[in-house]
Amino acid sequence: RDSQQADIKYLSKWKKWKKASSRSLKKALHEAKGLSSYLVLWRHEILSIEGTFGTGIQSYFSFLRFLVLLNFVIFILMFSFITLPTIIFDYGIFNSTVANISPKNIEYNCTIYEPSGNKGLVYFYTYFQDLLSGTGFLELTRLFYGYYTVDAVWISVMRYNLPLAYLLATFAYLALSLICIIKRSVEGFKQNLVDDADPFQTYCNKVFAGWDFCITDPNAALLKHRSLLYELRMDLGEERLKQKISDRTIKEKLHIYSLRIFINIIVIAILSGCFYSIYRVTVFSQEKSEDISNMNFLANLFVQYLPSIVITLANFIGPQIFSFLIKFEDYLPAFEIILTLVRCVFLRLANIGVLLFSLWSQISDCAADKCEPCGYNYKLYPCWESDVGQEMYKLMIFDFIIILAVTLFVDFPRKLLVTHCSCRPLQWFGLAEFRISDNVLEMVYGQTICWIGTFFSPLLPAIATVKYFIIFYIKKISLIHTQKPADKPIRASSSKLFFLAVLLIGLLLAFIPVGVSIASIPSSKACGPFRNFNTSWEVVPDTIRGFPEVLQQIFFGMASQAFAVPLFIVICLVMFYVMALAGAHKRAIEQLKEQLVLESHDKMFLIRKITEAKRH
Repeated sequence: RDSQQADIKYLSKWKKWKKASSRSLKKALHEAKGLSSYLVLWRHEILSIEGTFGTGIQSYFSFLRFLVLLNFVIFILMFSFITLPTIIFDYGIFNSTVANISPKNIEYNCTIYEPSGNKGLVYFYTYFQDLLSGTGFLELTRLFYGYYTVDAVWISVMRYNLPLAYLLATFAYLALSLICIIKRSVEGFKQNLVDDADPFQTYCNKVFAGWDFCITDPNAALLKHRSLLYELRMDLGEERLKQKISDRTIKEKLHIYSLRIFINIIVIAILSGCFYSIYRVTVFSQEKSEDISNMNFLANLFVQYLPSIVITLANFIGPQIFSFLIKFEDYLPAFEIILTLVRCVFLRLANIGVLLFSLWSQISDCAADKCEPCGYNYKLYPCWESDVGQEMYKLMIFDFIIILAVTLFVDFPRKLLVTHCSCRPLQWFGLAEFRISDNVLEMVYGQTICWIGTFFSPLLPAIATVKYFIIFYIKKISLIHTQKPADKPIRASSSKLFFLAVLLIGLLLAFIPVGVSIASIPSSKACGPFRNFNTSWEVVPDTIRGFPEVLQQIFFGMASQAFAVPLFIVICLVMFYVMALAGAHKRAIEQLKEQLVLESHDKMFLIRKITEAKRH
């Protein structure tokens, strides 16, 4: 300390000021970081949940917070680049005007779009029906694609290309979601990469490092104790089962493989039945939508929500059957959980894909010259993008209604019956379990709907943000008052990686319908910013043709095969290099572990020798 003071004494004034400023800046940044932690959404609530129920359940609520923030950022992106320019024009801000280009070489019939808006005397329940289905007065709002029938907005002297902004904003929110998911999952992938499957190491980790020191509640501590005991029993059971599997005879192997094949055939049949049912009810709902005016309120609402109802029933019944069938396949317990979750994920996400395929089959139904001269079934779908947006809107609203209804009309009455009724069957039935995996699949399903629907309904992320914000409190209240933590929870170390992996699958699935809608299906000629283009993607080459000749050659050269093939080869080489580097790092870690083991053996040998020498 004396030497430091002596050094400071002989420092110049500039260096003293610089050093003092550096310390002050570091202190200010540290204090700002501490203050910013208090601004984190639901900080105290999540810490309280972590202290009461452990890090496994806390990771679910952190995942829910991530979805709220992600959807809010997507909403800001879509609102800023798509909705805000139209608001500026509508209110004449900055002397803004709109430029609409008359359609060229397009039949007049293709440009007719008359939304079924509410006219004249309207009953109150009609507004309620429109609010649930996205039709009527909502169809004419900025919520759906059909409202943005603008080619360009002139803001003062600047021309804003709305079709190009619409397409680039779509690419931006998909890319932003991908980057955020990958960034959050990097740590989990690193841990998974270096994780050793040695049973002895797994046992040591659970015995010496398995306790969750964030737990402060005695009941939660008892639950964690039971969870660790369950995991140890599961590990011992797996070892016994592995030994049993290795001792199987050829006859036993043939029997179990035949049974697994038979059960997988049943699973495929169930999935096929669900997909076919969704296809049929979607076609039926779309065909009956022409006769909506002749139906009463309830019948109309039922027909419009029929695909959503069938999808919800399939999402509820399918996992129950899968959980029952997996018991007969005689897999290891850990693999049972993984396989069941994979089947459930495929069922939930594929149901959305089947719904979209059913809609596209109707949109592209060109039998009896229905598509002439527009290229799509314009009589049934004059603005098909808004129709797809309405289906995604209904799925999101219905999903929220189901979550709320299950909490109010299933979990809460069950809690009252179990608490106040001493009937033995009810006590055996007990409280509902807060199953993290089921809740995560629920969230991923809803988020996939949001990703797909945002192209057709730019303000859908705002609805998703509000939905997940409310769901956070619904799930929190349900966890504390009406449910109990699962006796067989997912470990916190693997839960975060599992959540993000499933979410990444949902995002990759969302790329397909959005990409097909942009690049393949003809855009509506009666509505939307792409009505003057054959497909939505054509706005990109059309914009590039307005660039200088040099830039045109560069961009079109980048889109050619001569550029794409070498780029693909380079990416493959980089990927193989990274994989090889990861393998080398993993081998180095294994060697270091072996050296540590040998070092400990050498120390034990020396201690023994010293002890023996002292005795002699």
